[in-house]
Amino acid sequence: MVVRSYAAPPTPWSNTLAEPKIHETAYVHSFSNIIGDVEVDKNVMIAPGTSIRADEGGPFYISAGTTIQDGVVIHGLEEGRVIGDNQQPYSVWIGKNASITHMCLIHGPAYIGDDCFIGFRSTVFNARIGNGCIVMMHALVQDVEIPPGKYVPSGAVINSQQQADRLPDVQEEDLKFAHQLVVCNDALRSGYQCAEDEECIAPIRNEITQQSDSTSANGNQPSRSFDKSYSSMSSITGLTPDLQQQVRQLLAQGYRIGIEYADERRFRTSSWKSAISIDSDRELEVMDTVADCLTEHSGEYVRLIGIDPKAKRRVLEEIIQRPGDSVSPSAKSSAASRKSYSTPASANNRPAAVSSTGKASTIQEQVRGLLAQGYRIGAEYADERRFRTSSWKSALSIDSNREAEVMAELIECLNEHEGEYVRLIGIDSKVKRRVLEEIIQRPDSKAPTSTVASQNGSSSDRSSTRYSTSAAKFSGEPAPPTDTSLTKETVEQVRQLLAQGYKIGTEHADKRRFRTGSWQSCSPIESNRVSDVIDGLEGCMAEHSHEYVRLIGIDPAAKRRVLETIIQKP
Repeated sequence: MVVRSYAAPPTPWSNTLAEPKIHETAYVHSFSNIIGDVEVDKNVMIAPGTSIRADEGGPFYISAGTTIQDGVVIHGLEEGRVIGDNQQPYSVWIGKNASITHMCLIHGPAYIGDDCFIGFRSTVFNARIGNGCIVMMHALVQDVEIPPGKYVPSGAVINSQQQADRLPDVQEEDLKFAHQLVVCNDALRSGYQCAEDEECIAPIRNEITQQSDSTSANGNQPSRSFDKSYSSMSSITGLTPDLQQQVRQLLAQGYRIGIEYADERRFRTSSWKSAISIDSDRELEVMDTVADCLTEHSGEYVRLIGIDPKAKRRVLEEIIQRPGDSVSPSAKSSAASRKSYSTPASANNRPAAVSSTGKASTIQEQVRGLLAQGYRIGAEYADERRFRTSSWKSALSIDSNREAEVMAELIECLNEHEGEYVRLIGIDSKVKRRVLEEIIQRPDSKAPTSTVASQNGSSSDRSSTRYSTSAAKFSGEPAPPTDTSLTKETVEQVRQLLAQGYKIGTEHADKRRFRTGSWQSCSPIESNRVSDVIDGLEGCMAEHSHEYVRLIGIDPAAKRRVLETIIQKP
């Protein structure tokens, strides 16, 4: 093996011409580059395509048993050092049995402790990562010190010490995962070293030749391990790409996944039943469980739940299957394209329940949930070419938190970009990050129609439009209720607000006060029981039967309103 290692070039800040020091038991692929004062300890594996350059900042130290995988770049600044475990200053220190996976960037000054895992394409710069930490894929860790045993989810940006201190602990299954990688990488290192030693590889070649002759005589037998792997993957391909992406995003944000189901009767009364609580945060396990649940409840409604475990509230409720869908274990992949109503199916496969109005209703439910949590709404669009390259263009940013105004803007956007992909964006304005990216229109689907724009003319007229709580939500007409009982949609809204820990209030106004926005409070509702709240709402509606009545969702902790929606008109 010829290792491509070079002395550091002479520079204004260094004329030592230091050369790498590589332990004889380490394996360094000839297609990797190691430059300058780099010390590689025993049993280290450095894969092809790596670039380890101590030509500006140095020295570097890579401890025993560590694996540096394909495409990793390790570099350092001229200034800035960390203290290694031997109490010496280094530009980059990587501890024992660490796994630096494909395409990572480790830029000094940086310290990575023992038994750490740094996921694909993640970046560590000017940071110290304690022993036993796991950093998942596409993460950025910068200008912080992460305590030992912490878990950084995929896509996370950790650039303040407050964020680092709040990271969750690594779980037992994560430790097993990291240990398996160490064992696997150690076997790979030994295998590569054996492959370059003729005395080691010759007996294995002879054994392969004998096995090949035996297989030819007995007929080709497929590998059982391959069958097992294929079976495992097929359970995941039972979910649509959009649903997989949604699960992936929720897990990346540190949320948990749950599933609920309901038959036709329970769906009408919003009496959902919990199917399963998924404790794992591993994508493969979660998606496999979701696919199994869809199959188990193939003739029922199934909805995906996103749960914030810290705040103990729901961040997403999304129907991903309806009774019209047929799912069989042998055809999950074909049936999955009809499960998610966020992803329109082809005209031949679309169930009768999924009309443009039904699609608009689904979008409105999603918008209502985001607004109730204090998030902002945006939209992006892309033609076929841009969609393939993920080059989305911003369609609009909606500053309003009024449901009617937001829906009017979205419907207008869908109609304007008919024939293109359009996706709904949920934005957490406080931490300036996205909480949801959901495709709501594809080129082969028709945009949901609405008479809001035509009936109200200008955007200023639309801003005062309210959607009725009756079945004709998108008609824009003031369809007054025939009695003081709440609609199914309002009851479901109350359940969601209470489940998120919010309080319920009511206000009323006659026509004159309504025009001037001078609402008056009804009797306060102190209870958080659904039945008590509904009684309070219906009591206010009965007392003010010839006036406007609106439902108020209140966040008691932040002392602010999260929802205002009219539930009765004169």
